[in-house]
Amino acid sequence: MKWPGPRGRRWILAATWAVLASLALWAFAYEPSRLTTRTQALAIPRWPPACSGLRVAVASDLHVGSPYYGLEKLDRVVATIQSLKPDLVLLPGDFVVDGVLGGHFVPPETLATHLQPLAKSVPVYAVLGNHDWWLDAVRVRGALEAAGIPVLEDRSVPLAIGECRFALAGISDATEGLHDIGQALAGIAPDRAVLAMTHNPDIFPYAPARISLLVAGHTHGGQVVLPGLGRPVVPSAYGQRYAIGHVVEQGRHLFVTPGLGTSILPVRFGVPPEISLLILSAGNESVETTVPVSP
Repeated sequence: MKWPGPRGRRWILAATWAVLASLALWAFAYEPSRLTTRTQALAIPRWPPACSGLRVAVASDLHVGSPYYGLEKLDRVVATIQSLKPDLVLLPGDFVVDGVLGGHFVPPETLATHLQPLAKSVPVYAVLGNHDWWLDAVRVRGALEAAGIPVLEDRSVPLAIGECRFALAGISDATEGLHDIGQALAGIAPDRAVLAMTHNPDIFPYAPARISLLVAGHTHGGQVVLPGLGRPVVPSAYGQRYAIGHVVEQGRHLFVTPGLGTSILPVRFGVPPEISLLILSAGNESVETTVPVSP
């Protein structure tokens, strides 16, 4: 094959730069600014038939103040969650942000007031993430609870939604909290179904089988997934093992949502911001669909 001449080489170089610029624009502007929902039906063990069809919305890693994620975007997230008509909303931590390029600090008291309309329309519960602890765990928890959002740090609450009865347990962050699983489950009757949430999925190997499903965030799905290479950076001691989605190990079930904001770098590629809607039933099968929401 004949090597291109100077004109051909210039064309190839220009085309290469155009492709790289397009990918950069996608990764640093378009995709981080999107908002999608993913509805996933999960058949999980030890789940009561009366709770079949329970709709659980999961919105993690809000990181309000990160690029493309101001209070106006938070209001859109709240409205989108309400449009999904969930029975329960889980917020698995990292409400605030620090150290992200191009971001700005939003006080937890301010962002909590924008979450308050959601808490007035559906039961909403939270745990704290590592960024919340780094800022001030007491302050973030106080802001959320003042807005009507209980924060479950190593404790549980009994829930009754229609005829559905189960316990919701919150386990504190794997790196910053006490993450006392025994304390989180203390007082729950042995025959009561348990839905649990935590921020960091690295808790999962230590979760007892009595938890029907553990919901987590933290990883952002790696923020970037590359064809053939996977997710180069995942903030987990287990690498890509718990990076995203539905994981089943030894009959125990975990769901990791990719979250909504960004951390460190304002980049997402192949992992758009997502509100996850879980539809829970008894069993062991899962089917998923994706419904994009325009940015």
